[in-house]
Amino acid sequence: MPSRHELTVQQLYQTCDPGELGCASSSELPDLESSLGQERALGALRFGIGIRHEGYNLYVMGSPGLGKHAIVRQLLGQQASRATPPSDWCYVNNFRTPHKPCVLRLPAGTGCELDANLRALVRSLLSALPAAFDSNDYRNAMQGLKDKFKAREEQLFGEVESRARAAGIVLLRTPAGFTLAPIKDGEVLDSEGFDKLSDAEKQQINEHTEQMRQVLRQALQQIATASREHDLQVEQFNEAVTRATVEHQFTELEARYSDLAEVTAFLAEVKRDIVEKGLELFGSAPAEKLLDRQRLTPFNRYFVNVLVDHGSSTDAPLVYEDYPSYQNLLGRIEHQAQMGTLYTDFTLIKGGALHRANGGYLLLDVRKLLGTPFAWEALKRALQGRELRIQSLEQILSLASTISLEPDPIPLDVKVVLIGDRLLYYLLTQYDPEFALLFKVEADFAEDLPRSTDNTRLYGRLIATLQRREQLRPLEVAAVARLIEQAARTAADAEKLSLNMQDLLDLLHEADYWAGEQQQASIRRADVERAIDERLHRADQIRERMLEAALRDLRHIETEGSRVAQINGLAIMQLGANAFGHPARISATARLGDGKLIDIEREVELGGALHSKGVLILSAYLASRFGGRQPLSFAATLVFEQSYGGVEGDSASAAELCVLQSALASLPLRQDLAITGSVDQHGRLQVIGGVNEKIEGFFDLCAARGLTGKQGVIIPQGNIKHLMLHREVLAAVADGRFHVYAVEHAEQAMALLTGLAAERVSDAVQQRLDELSALRQRYAHPQPDSPAGGSAAP
Repeated sequence: MPSRHELTVQQLYQTCDPGELGCASSSELPDLESSLGQERALGALRFGIGIRHEGYNLYVMGSPGLGKHAIVRQLLGQQASRATPPSDWCYVNNFRTPHKPCVLRLPAGTGCELDANLRALVRSLLSALPAAFDSNDYRNAMQGLKDKFKAREEQLFGEVESRARAAGIVLLRTPAGFTLAPIKDGEVLDSEGFDKLSDAEKQQINEHTEQMRQVLRQALQQIATASREHDLQVEQFNEAVTRATVEHQFTELEARYSDLAEVTAFLAEVKRDIVEKGLELFGSAPAEKLLDRQRLTPFNRYFVNVLVDHGSSTDAPLVYEDYPSYQNLLGRIEHQAQMGTLYTDFTLIKGGALHRANGGYLLLDVRKLLGTPFAWEALKRALQGRELRIQSLEQILSLASTISLEPDPIPLDVKVVLIGDRLLYYLLTQYDPEFALLFKVEADFAEDLPRSTDNTRLYGRLIATLQRREQLRPLEVAAVARLIEQAARTAADAEKLSLNMQDLLDLLHEADYWAGEQQQASIRRADVERAIDERLHRADQIRERMLEAALRDLRHIETEGSRVAQINGLAIMQLGANAFGHPARISATARLGDGKLIDIEREVELGGALHSKGVLILSAYLASRFGGRQPLSFAATLVFEQSYGGVEGDSASAAELCVLQSALASLPLRQDLAITGSVDQHGRLQVIGGVNEKIEGFFDLCAARGLTGKQGVIIPQGNIKHLMLHREVLAAVADGRFHVYAVEHAEQAMALLTGLAAERVSDAVQQRLDELSALRQRYAHPQPDSPAGGSAAP
């Protein structure tokens, strides 16, 4: 006769009626225009994107596979399309302080245009300036200045020579300069001739020579002054020629940018510098070499380093940085090696993701961001200061002493959206006080949605939308229904549907593949079933090895008969994305003692905190249930047999409570039943996770050994709504070869495991505890006729 706790097939699997979908295939279902089940997250995203106040950046959280990236990109793209493109950002040379480049903010598309115009200007001047200085007019003008200076020089020297001859002195020009010599009778006196003169003549000649030396010195000074005036006139004339040539070249450029004050000021600096440099710079080398973009050249000073160009944009930028390192976020200053030395200039300043996203939106994966050194602190510093300051890490950490730059900071106006999991959000909120000030909006994506009739139809439309978007074969309505059932299984709740879009999309791809293998035009239910089975088979080797170990009695798990102080608990193992259940033998011992319960797993530090908590709770239940009249007088041990790894979770506490009672009262427990569930201090069974996998794990072992019709699993009553069991289990239950029981209290579980009424089980346990208590009292207070320290039979 079936137990009142036994579940029917209908309770073990909630089917999806294809008739609810109202179609024959997915091609008849309209597209789903909005994101299913994410109303809360979408509302937060719209609020966070729309509000423009400081600190309202977003943190988007949820498990992987929920489609967060796609949804956020879609919403940000819609908002960005309604905005105008932001400004171009450029760096130009600071002619007065070269190591501090100046920043230019220009209308979208103006930066590259300005740089191209300046390059064309320089290229034009490279030919125009040499041509101006090579013209006949220039030569004639220069020759005129030269002739004027020569005439003045000859005039001065002529006057000196005339006065010298009148004084009997001749002015001689030598390679070393000018010298004065006496003459007599028209002949220059040498030293011998001079010695033959009288003393009066010698004195007169010396006086005249000294006077002429003063005259010559004055003449030379006048010639030097005239030379300087000549050089100045040449310089001024060259500058005038250069200025006239440059002015002519700049006329159109200045007119084009006359409404941009910053550009006008920069062009004035460029023009002033070009006029100063003249042929010194523009006649030194061929244009092809000097205008090479890959080299540091003297002409770089006149160009524009376009850090961000929005010339081809029609809306605000939306940037996703896949590798958010410090340099990829905030930019960098590059160097070039020349003659063994590293050099740099403003043209080697490179922008980062924040520069490209400035005026728009920046999307980052928070785990990648936190995993790169210095990036998180740099991002916070930029958001707090609302400016982008490019500094190399070597400069910040004082690791290098190469020539570097200090570019002007760029004002920052960006909305940053971080995407990550909930744990990182809560950790950042707890341990980083600046995080809550900068990311004030959290968008929490839902993991599932209620499985109502309306939501089932919407989910069918979602499947159809994904099928058409991925250009897959249409699905028959039965295949759509099977995918919806699998979504409930993925959600681990028969009353929910998983919103893991990646898992659903992968399953669609795999089902389409198997349909293609059969050369079908559409995806059938059998193709979905095969995709599910093949996915499990690919990841099933470890489960099969553990099952094989139990079948070969390497792991001692009994599935028939009864045993005292031994029970089959159910555990779950998570390996990557695959989880599977398996039975675990739990044993207990009980003897006379002082009420101490030893959890061997905890003693050897293999039991986790939650498992230890479950053991303490069940011991509290025992003390409350059976220790009301007197102290408990037993000592007991609990252990997971053949467990060589950690044990965590409290889902085995129901099994441990039952096996402990079996050990106390010497009550045999059915080995063809396995149990899972946690207990509270009043003995009520509480829901646990992985119930489907745990039931299937015990079923697989029983089926491999041969189903007897008595085997089954006991689960908490609250887990009924989570059941979405595999079809083999359903078939066995339908045929009466396997059973699933749901109970509310540990006493009901003991009744199923022992075959006795709950009252008889409790009485047996109480009776044994009373006996142990009497024995303890007897040993504590021995009778007078008994020898001290003697023993008594129990």
